[in-house]
Amino acid sequence: MSDIKTVSTLVVGGGIGGLAAALALARQGQQVHVIERADAFAEVGAGLQLAPNASRALDRLGVLDNVRKTAVFPQRLVWMDALSGTQVTAMDLGEPFQSRYGYPYIVMHRSDLLDALLNACRAHARISLETSRHVVEVADHGDMAEARCTDGSVYRCGLLIGADGLRSAVRGMLAGPGEPVCSHYVAYRGTIPVARMSSHAGSDNVMMWTGPDMHLVQYPVRRGELYNQVAVFRSDRYSPDHDDWGTQDEMSARFADACTEVKDALTMIATNRRWPLFDRAPTQQWTRGRIALLGDAAHPMLQYLAQGAAQALEDACALADAFATHAGDTPAALDTYAGVRRARTARVQHTARIFGDIIHMERVGAAVRNTLLAGRQADDYTPVNWLYAA
Repeated sequence: MSDIKTVSTLVVGGGIGGLAAALALARQGQQVHVIERADAFAEVGAGLQLAPNASRALDRLGVLDNVRKTAVFPQRLVWMDALSGTQVTAMDLGEPFQSRYGYPYIVMHRSDLLDALLNACRAHARISLETSRHVVEVADHGDMAEARCTDGSVYRCGLLIGADGLRSAVRGMLAGPGEPVCSHYVAYRGTIPVARMSSHAGSDNVMMWTGPDMHLVQYPVRRGELYNQVAVFRSDRYSPDHDDWGTQDEMSARFADACTEVKDALTMIATNRRWPLFDRAPTQQWTRGRIALLGDAAHPMLQYLAQGAAQALEDACALADAFATHAGDTPAALDTYAGVRRARTARVQHTARIFGDIIHMERVGAAVRNTLLAGRQADDYTPVNWLYAA
């Protein structure tokens, strides 16, 4: 016989988006139960960039002060040519930037952000947390929603939020079956002690080195004690039929013509795990009755705008706003939430793909690009106003 639990609001997925959603709804007065597939609430990965739209959302969630304790606040974002070693352009993230957007640009360890959200959830009387619950089926019954887990447990609720990531079971019910889209790119990432960081990078910079079909990103995290590095490249051997692609040998070949600084950094890149890069095309089907998607379950995106976590945090705030407007009417609140978020997140998804093409241009195209960007001023924020000011 199934173990049936009745809760007011159920959040499926205990990552950054799920915990942010729980916190946002609880601060509006809702009782929220979060279930996580893994045995513990934990983030896999290393560094994370949070632009002002993310900082603004964290402030609304009441966790920005705790985030500041482990975060780093870079003063410049520097775009370098990975072949020539020369600067393409830069963005000033200091006083002019913060004056314009009201919030800082933050870099930090993913696990530090999750811990800040998790601690806030644990401290909130309206939030309960549970691990080792793998949801495989959800249904909307009109007057309630239901989630079923592999162990036979069943959760019935008035609101169900699917924040269960790229391969979301909740999305499968709302939007139908379909595999994520592989970009043929793969990432190797990790952190090193800051004492081993490249001398050219500087402790106040986010460095992005780009070349044909590859790039390298570097920045400090965890109070400046660790240095995060991510090497990304396109594999010519990708096939959905096997996993022998995106190898270390391919990485070495793709970066073979890189400048000395990039090659030196590659010797310190962790290679024990690789991350293939996926996204999905935007979907119109965010909600059904009492069920809604959030974060990567709704809008998985390529990493090139560093907006995955930021958009999930925005989702959480928009969800709470919708329930503040439509208290007591869950379907109306979810329709409003989806209406607010669909177009914006679709634009971010599309723009991330386009920016990936721009930074990975072949040599001739990159030379034209670099010439066009050479005269750009570091305090010209026009290209990111739509993203950071929202």
